Amino acid sequence: MLSKTITLLLLSFASTSALAAGGGMTDLNLMWAIPFMGILLSIAVFPLVAPHFWHHHFGKIAAFWIALFLIPAIFSFGGGSVAGIVAHALLAEYIPFIILISALYIISGGIYIKGNLHGTPKLNTTILTIGTLLASIMGTTGAAMLLIRPLLRANDNRKHKVHVVVFFIFLVANIGGSLTPLGDPPLFLGFLKGVPFAWTLEHLWMDTLLSAALLLPLFYAIDSYYFHRREEELPAIMDPTPDSKYFSLDGGLNFLWLVGAIGFVLLSGLWKPGVSFDVLGTHVELQNIVRDVGLLSMALLSWVTTNMSVRYENRFNFEPVFEVGKLFIAIFITIAPVIAMLQMGVDGPFASLVHAVHDSSGAPIDARYFWATGILSGFLDNAPTYLVFFNLAGGDVVRLTTEYATTLAAISAGSVFMGALSYIGNAPNFMVKAISEQSGVKMPSFFGYMAWSFAILIPVLAIVSFVFF
Repeated sequence: MLSKTITLLLLSFASTSALAAGGGMTDLNLMWAIPFMGILLSIAVFPLVAPHFWHHHFGKIAAFWIALFLIPAIFSFGGGSVAGIVAHALLAEYIPFIILISALYIISGGIYIKGNLHGTPKLNTTILTIGTLLASIMGTTGAAMLLIRPLLRANDNRKHKVHVVVFFIFLVANIGGSLTPLGDPPLFLGFLKGVPFAWTLEHLWMDTLLSAALLLPLFYAIDSYYFHRREEELPAIMDPTPDSKYFSLDGGLNFLWLVGAIGFVLLSGLWKPGVSFDVLGTHVELQNIVRDVGLLSMALLSWVTTNMSVRYENRFNFEPVFEVGKLFIAIFITIAPVIAMLQMGVDGPFASLVHAVHDSSGAPIDARYFWATGILSGFLDNAPTYLVFFNLAGGDVVRLTTEYATTLAAISAGSVFMGALSYIGNAPNFMVKAISEQSGVKMPSFFGYMAWSFAILIPVLAIVSFVFF
C-alpha cells in the first residue's frame, strides 16, 4: 500500500511539471509542497507519538523526504537543474547555517558556571534577565545551555519550580534571541538573504523590550507567590547542592572565541571585496567563505583549549548538532519548490495564502504576518517558517528592509517570539526540557506546556501586536 502511494505521488509530481521549460521550476502545484510539509510534520509529530523510533531513525526519515522531492524533480527538470537547486541550498544556506549553530554550541559548551546561590525570586529574575540579554550575543541555544543548569541548581531545594523553567524557555530560549542574526536561526537565515546585521536590533529592540518588560515582572510575581506562600508550608528539605556565596567560571577563555565568532559574522556583513566563485550557478562570495572558515577556527580553538572536564560537567555531546544537521538539510532542499511557488504570488498555488495576509490593494497586513508566522513557528519550526513568509512578502531584501520594514519586523518577531509556544517551536526548548527532567523537574506534557504558553504568552504578544503591528 505504501509503495503504491509513493508511486502515485511521484507520477503526480512528474505529470504536473511536464511543461517545465528551460530547466526552471515552473508550472508547479501544491503536490511539490508535500516533501517540505512532510519533514516539518515529522519533526512535530514523531517525537511525541513515537519518540524511540524517531530517536533512532530521524536521519532515515529526513532522507526519505529528500528523495521524494529529488527523484521526481530530476525527471521533471533534469539533473543539471536539480544539481543547481541542491548546490544553492547547501552553499548559500545550509552550510553557513550549520556552521554557525555548531560553532556557538561548541563554544558555549566549554563554559561552566560553578557555585550555587539560593533560588529566590530576585535571583531567578536576575538570571532570566541576564539570559535574555545574552541570547542575542551567543544564541538562544548557547545562552540556554550556559544558564539552565545554574538556574536548576539554585532551585533544586524548592518544590514549585516548573514555572521557572517555563519562563526560562519563553525569555532565554526564544524572545531574547531577537536582536541579532546570532540570536536565533530565523534571523541568521535573513542575514544570509542580505538583511544587515544590525537591522533587527534597530527594528526589534522596542518589541523585545516590551515583551521582556511584561514577562519579567509577571514572573517575579508568580515566583514570589510560590516562594513566600507555598514553599513555607513545606518541611525543611536538605539542599542537594548547598548554597555558596559566589559564582565562578571554568572555561572562561571561550568568551574570547565567542568574540572572535561574532567578529567573523560582522566581517561578512561589512566587508564586500566583490570576489565570488560560481559553483553550479550559486555565487559563493569570498567574505562568506572567510566567515565560515573563521567560525570553524573559533570552534576548533574552543575544543582544543578547553579542559574536557568542563564539557563533562556541562553534559556536552554532539547529538543536538547531529539532529539539527540531518533535519535541516532536508528542510533546505525540500523548501525550494515551496519558495518558487510563493514567489509566483497571486498567480501561484499559494494565492489564497497571499490574499490572507495582504489587503485588496496587495499591501501586506503586518499584524496578520506576525500571527501567521508566529503560530506556524510555534508548531512547525521557526527557521523554515521565517523563510516561507520572507518569500511570501516578496523576498526582495531591499524592499523588505526599507519600504516594508514593518512587515519584515513582524515576520522576524513572530518567528522568534512564538517559537516559545510549544516544545517543538525552537530547538533549545526541547533541550531545556530534557535537561530539567534529568535534574528531577517534572515538566509539563506537550499540551500542559501549551497551557502555560497560551495563558501567558498569547496575551503578552497580543499587546506587542497591538502596539507595533
